[in-house]
Amino acid sequence: MQIGSWLLSMTAVWAIAIVAFLVLEGMTTGLVSIWFAVGSLAALLASLFGAPVWLQLVWFFIISIAAVIITRPLARKYLNSKTQATNADMYVGKECLVIETIDNVAGTGAVKVAGKVWTARSADGNVIPAGARAEGLRIEGVKLIVKSIHEQVNVEG
Repeated sequence: MQIGSWLLSMTAVWAIAIVAFLVLEGMTTGLVSIWFAVGSLAALLASLFGAPVWLQLVWFFIISIAAVIITRPLARKYLNSKTQATNADMYVGKECLVIETIDNVAGTGAVKVAGKVWTARSADGNVIPAGARAEGLRIEGVKLIVKSIHEQVNVEG
């Protein structure tokens, strides 16, 4: 094998690696291989300039690791956020009126908050009677999880 063909074959290896990493990246929902595509590009450039294979490998690993270190925190912040805010989140932290006794064991309970009626459950498992005031803590599915504020009012209708 001649030096020129060796150079050409390593160039082809890095080009194939770039394509493979990009295809893999396209098949996933998160960033998993884009950094290796960048490292492969650096190694491809080293190959085109006639660098020895060991140096191409060093460039591949150094650039891939640097790309991960530099971009991973940004990618995690903007792409992998697990929570998605909705307009329902506006009920969290709001005071609400218990219009149906909240009993987690019986599976009953409803509150009225900001003019909307929500199925509710008690955060601590205690029964909260109709007419009590409560505070919305979080939303689980279609239920507002509340805690009692211990203020009783009259419920009509």
